[in-house]
Amino acid sequence: MDIGIGGKSPFTCETMHNPGFMIRRLHQIYVALFADETMGLEITPVQLSVLRAISKQAGRDQSAIAEEIGVDRATLASVAARLESGGLIRRAISRRDQRQKLLHLTAKGKAALTRMQAPMARANERILAPLDEAEQELFLSLLANLVDGGNEHARAKLKLQFGRDLSSGPN
Repeated sequence: MDIGIGGKSPFTCETMHNPGFMIRRLHQIYVALFADETMGLEITPVQLSVLRAISKQAGRDQSAIAEEIGVDRATLASVAARLESGGLIRRAISRRDQRQKLLHLTAKGKAALTRMQAPMARANERILAPLDEAEQELFLSLLANLVDGGNEHARAKLKLQFGRDLSSGPN
């Protein structure tokens, strides 16, 4: 049996009730929108997350950044190496713990982060465009609940969880 979403898209009932499929598909759509909006800037969504996390507090170690953005340490190390080779960040060995690498934005990294703000905002607006403002707030709140509630099952856990009180609305 085919059903439509708001009379627009035919999906089978089975597909419509498979959250994994729908989440994966929405992620594919977002990645396409992000790539479209950031064409020529050559920064991936994960790289952007790393740059944003470093910008909040320079000199944090790679493990702390990995926990904040929910990626494993090996992935973060690989992403940081690419950002460093592109001149966007600088990595330094911690004086307190030689095993830790501290991350800092370079001037080029700060400029890239600034250039990425408008395209990222447009990608976010485009992914949410089919929803009215109230639906957008509800959708983001529900996503936060799902991410927070499922964090314990993830291979790379978020250190900072959203919390269950979402009355302040989306960030």
